[in-house]
Amino acid sequence: MRFTSQTSSDGVTEQFFTLDEIPGVLWTPEGACGNRPLILLGHGGRQHKTAPNTAYRARRYAAEGFAVLAIDAPNHGDRPQDEGFGRIAAQMRAGMTAGENPGALVAGMHSYLAGQAVADWQAVLAAVQRLDQVGVGPVGYCGMSMGCGLGIPLIAAEPRIRAAVLGLLGVHGLAEDAARITVPVQFLLQWDDHMVPREQGLALFDALGSAEKTLHANPGKHGDVPSFEVDSSLQFFARHLS
Repeated sequence: MRFTSQTSSDGVTEQFFTLDEIPGVLWTPEGACGNRPLILLGHGGRQHKTAPNTAYRARRYAAEGFAVLAIDAPNHGDRPQDEGFGRIAAQMRAGMTAGENPGALVAGMHSYLAGQAVADWQAVLAAVQRLDQVGVGPVGYCGMSMGCGLGIPLIAAEPRIRAAVLGLLGVHGLAEDAARITVPVQFLLQWDDHMVPREQGLALFDALGSAEKTLHANPGKHGDVPSFEVDSSLQFFARHLS
């Protein structure tokens, strides 16, 4: 792991790094030392590791004592796009224009990215937990939309993750992995989501195998998640990762 820059402000230290070809950023409380809970942040589609909503969550969590980690998903942010991704993205746009099922189209894209994304997260998690300012504390995952689509197979495969905040996605292509998830989950759903039909989001919540899972449904479209849900997720992680 090679750190490329470091800045500190408002009690939070932000460090950009690369691990092999994976670009990422780590937020920690300023002067942090020793084991602490770590939250992995999965960004949405067409976004990146420091998209405004991701960076806002990261700084809020770090200000409360968590370490927070975000990486660019394959074919996003500072990572190159491969021909296969470009082809699938073009097919997805064409299918949506033609009125095809958006859930199935998005699921195809997520399936293409998921295998590499899971391996990337596991490699970076192992590297970050060797750092003095992070250590081997409990791990949580937070991801909406594509962050949920890539996070569900990760959580199903990664025993170090002990709690998750997910949502803004439907069940297409995820039912099997969702059934393997047993950690506590807080799930967000936008009641008037124009990208994810309500019944598909509810079906994904239902498919989760967790004995402890909570549904937070708010009015509004896909990008209208209320800001107070960040505070709610912070309380959730404090409860399950402390």
